[in-house]
Amino acid sequence: MVKIGVLALQGAISEHVLSIEACGAKAILVKSKDDLNLVDGLILPGGESTTMRKLIDHYDLLVPLQQFASEEKPMFGTCAGLILLAKKLVGYDAAHIGVLNATVERNSFGRQVDSFETSLVVKDIATDFPAVFIRAPHIVEVGPGIEILATHEDRIVMAKQGHILGCSFHPELTADHRIAAYFTDMVKESLAKKASV
Repeated sequence: MVKIGVLALQGAISEHVLSIEACGAKAILVKSKDDLNLVDGLILPGGESTTMRKLIDHYDLLVPLQQFASEEKPMFGTCAGLILLAKKLVGYDAAHIGVLNATVERNSFGRQVDSFETSLVVKDIATDFPAVFIRAPHIVEVGPGIEILATHEDRIVMAKQGHILGCSFHPELTADHRIAAYFTDMVKESLAKKASV
């Protein structure tokens, strides 16, 4: 069975676990470097990116997470997770994990009170995905190798770069598991590719 980790430091952890399990994969909570070694792919959930970064540093996870990405193991960041994956952040000198070749702006859709849900066209996944935006970031600019999967009001809200997937919204807060299934398929394809080498 495919094993997908959820970075379990802060944020919408249990919702991602349920979504992974609905796609027939095994969900594993990742809180340490040893936990990372147990999984084939990793989800970085929504939450509060500054708090998550402090906890990543506290548990010495930054380099192991970068190493995980360098081994071409699939990673999927939602909302705060997208911020953690981005190579550049508007208004900040340094990135966090810095593996997605994109520039991201935090809280670009407003504050908590400005949260909303809309239907999105997501390339290769859905023409009507119910996307929940909560203090959401967006992708301001993409670099080489990035495929744009979804936009909302001319802002990029989902993109893929090889084995890295990121979105501005919270797919785990709905009963629609199509994006989780897409990521699960990315993990399966990664495993099949490694097995054939």
